[in-house]
Amino acid sequence: MLAHGQPHPRDVARKAPDIGEALHDVYRVDLASGKTEMVQENSDGFVSWVTEDALTVRVATRLGKTGEKTYYLGYTPLPGAQLRYLIHCDHGVLGAIGFAAAAWKVAARDRWIGWEAACREVHLGRVLNNARFLLLPWVQVKNLASKVLALAAARIPGDFAARYGERVVLLETFVEIPRHRGTCYRAANWRYLGETTGRGKCDRTHRAHLPRKAVYVYPLVADFRAALGVRT
Repeated sequence: MLAHGQPHPRDVARKAPDIGEALHDVYRVDLASGKTEMVQENSDGFVSWVTEDALTVRVATRLGKTGEKTYYLGYTPLPGAQLRYLIHCDHGVLGAIGFAAAAWKVAARDRWIGWEAACREVHLGRVLNNARFLLLPWVQVKNLASKVLALAAARIPGDFAARYGERVVLLETFVEIPRHRGTCYRAANWRYLGETTGRGKCDRTHRAHLPRKAVYVYPLVADFRAALGVRT
């Protein structure tokens, strides 16, 4: 058994040895009826799982040529221009952080910047989204998350310009609420702007229905609005 669901006390998550001695799919089991439902198919060779109270898989680990690889929220390719960093110390890897293309449209962000749609379409490439941030579950270091965010913000302008020949001037991120409080972003001086509408950062058809998220931004330069084409 992997976990017992608190919102649904009759349910548990268990591994089923369907695909090899050491590899397992993850199923939800109703203890009263015996009914099973697949939660996560193991198509990528994962060897361990971490679930939340609702029995959703949040962390999966597999062994590769370079050692353990851990994924939060599953693994999907990041969109557009991106930067990815491993977080490590003398004792090994502590986690990872990734940045990718900014959300197409975010009401709270766009109002704060002060740009119109045409201006946003031209200059959106100068905004970078913190799409992934994982500290491994067993790493417990006070203030580490905010320290990593500060180090990343210091590196990104140079790294992004070297890779893409473009100037990135603003960082953004979305924190799922109420699951997370965004404490590390606040501690790293990111600015809270409001909440999303739950449509997702790539939705252009107004049909997506996703959890609401808190919107945070971090200017990398003082004149970021001018760099984004906003006249003040």
